[in-house]
This record gives sequence, structure tokens and C-alpha cells, in this order.
Amino acid sequence: MKITDVTVTLFKWENIPSKSYDHEVKVKGNSTDLGLVRIHTDEGIEGHALLGLCVDPARLEAPYIIRFLKPILMGQDPLDRERLFQSMSRMRAQVNTIAVCALDIALWDLAGKISGLPIYALMGTFRHKIPVYASSEQHETPEGYAEQALAIKERGLHGYKLHPTQRWREDIAACQAVREAVGNDFNLMLDSRSAYDLGEAVRVGRAIEELGFQWYEDPLPTTDIYNYAKLREKLDIPVMATEFPAGWIDDYAPWIMNIATDMLRGDVMIKGGITSMLKIAHLAEAFAMKLEIHHGGNSMNDVANLHVQMAIPNTSFMEVLLPHEAWWHGLVEEIQIGSDGFVHAPTKPGLGYEIDLDLVERQKIAVLS
Repeated sequence: MKITDVTVTLFKWENIPSKSYDHEVKVKGNSTDLGLVRIHTDEGIEGHALLGLCVDPARLEAPYIIRFLKPILMGQDPLDRERLFQSMSRMRAQVNTIAVCALDIALWDLAGKISGLPIYALMGTFRHKIPVYASSEQHETPEGYAEQALAIKERGLHGYKLHPTQRWREDIAACQAVREAVGNDFNLMLDSRSAYDLGEAVRVGRAIEELGFQWYEDPLPTTDIYNYAKLREKLDIPVMATEFPAGWIDDYAPWIMNIATDMLRGDVMIKGGITSMLKIAHLAEAFAMKLEIHHGGNSMNDVANLHVQMAIPNTSFMEVLLPHEAWWHGLVEEIQIGSDGFVHAPTKPGLGYEIDLDLVERQKIAVLS
């Protein structure tokens, strides 16, 4: 089997709800575009992926896929995923992880369809379901977080993570209000999105230690390895960095060698695909570390994340970023969360979820090839 073409079909995504997650990441209530990435073969089997997200339209990355990455894949055996991944990742001066991610996911989708197996089964199944926690947008008041957290608990999910105002005193107050609302038997996490200096981070960290939070995510600037190491020495709660900036497996080495984070973080989109995430999971396992997987930015990336989670032992939860409507779009059926708060492994070959091709055709903007 040989790859005969790589195309990206741009299609419109409308009616996105407005939400804010920090001072930088704001989802405006308008429209953007996604891209259906297709890898075509001479035997008629296709691998699919979605490109883009609500804050980063596919039209920004699609030309780089066609110009720089398509030539690497043309005429190649789609089952040579590792060799193709290595070739694509060596293009990091020309393309970013988002572009490589889309093609890597499509190659894994192809492999699953060829074999008749879900992707996680190709990697080696560890589990068949995973508990879900909900990750908040920003709220105006502590009461807003408390009300949402209680609703999430009553829905049957297994945890709630705050994206706070990024003003440390107000953030502590929000965490206290949420803990009071949900009780002591519910998983809580805090993602401060690089809001604090070291002194503020210590104050917030000590407060949420007392509140029994599961982890303390991204309190300091994303590359501040020196102060992350100092922060870890002052706290007992697990500190988690490495979600950003987008990068590759070698970017984790200084964090591990400097003992600057207790847990690793990433997702298929910002770390270069399923192949890359599997490598990162094994790296974390070698140091007895968790890899807690970030939401994937779009529907199919979250499906790809789910396959990784089914195949590795050192992750605890699936993250769902609220509201779903701001991030999930374009599938015939979106990921289903059971009444027990678990998402179950897909059972169909490949990714196991189908892109809504009728929707793509109705909202088509252009085809890049």
C-alpha cells in the first residue's frame, strides 16, 4: 500500500460560544474554520484527522502541511509511522506540532482501519474506560465556580479543575468556595495558567494543599525551570508543568533532570501526535511520573488522546474543557460521557469516531492539495 495524496478540506465552524480561560485565551462568539485532513492510498483506504481549534483556525496551518509535510508522505507505506514521524519532526523549523499531529493521527487512523483494530489495541490495551474531570472557564465570582463544581459533581463526573481569575487572593477564595460546596470527597485541581511569581505561587500552593487539591498546574511562567524547582521544594502538593510551550519529547529533559515538576503534561496537538505522546508516556513511566493529558483542542484530537489513555498505565483522568460546544465540532457523534462519569474505549477500527462528511461538504471553504 502506498500514499497517493494528502489533502486538507477547510470548512466553516459557526456559532461558537464566547468564553475566557485566562487573559490570553479568549474564545470569541463568532466563526472559524476547521480542516479535514485526509491521507489517501492506492487501495482506497483513507486516514482522517481534524486540524484547527476555536482559537487557532485550520487555515493557518494547512498550507504548511501541503508545502512541507505532504512531500514526505507521498509514495510511502502508511504503516511506516515511526520513520514518517521522524522525518516530519525534523521539519520543526518549518512546521509546528499542530501540523505534524494531524498527519500522525491520520496515519494511526489508517493503520487501525487496515488492521481492523482500534488504535489503542495496536499500541497495547491497558484499560477500557477512564474517569472524566471537567475543566472550567473563568467565572466572575467564587460563587460561580462553586455552583459549576457542584453541578459537575451531581452530573457524576470525577473531578473539577479551576481556571481562576489569576489574582492570587481571589484564586484562593474561589478554591475555598469550591471545596466547601463539593465536600472533601471530590477531586479538585487548580490551573493558574502561569499567573504568579514565586511568592504568590507558594501562598496559593499552601492554601490548596490544606484544601486537599489533587495537583497544582502551571502556577509559574511556562519556561521558569529554576523557580519551579524552588517551588517544589516548598510544597507537598504535586506541581505540574510542561503543558506549554508546544514542543517535542526532548523539551521534557531539562524539567526531569532539574526535578522541576512532579508530573508531565501534554496532548496530541501541542506535542506532535499519538506517536509523540506515547514516547512521552514511556519517558514519564521511566521516572515513575504521571502523564496527565490535556484536552486536545478539537473533537478528533480528544479521541486520539483517548486512545493514548487506553494504552498507558500512568495517567488518571480524561479532561473535558467547558463548555463542550466551544471545542467539540465536526463528528457524526461526539465523545459520550456515561452517567458514571467514565468515557469508554472506542470499539471500531482506527479512531473509531467518524468525521461528519456531510457537514464538511455543506460548510466547505476550500480544498488544499
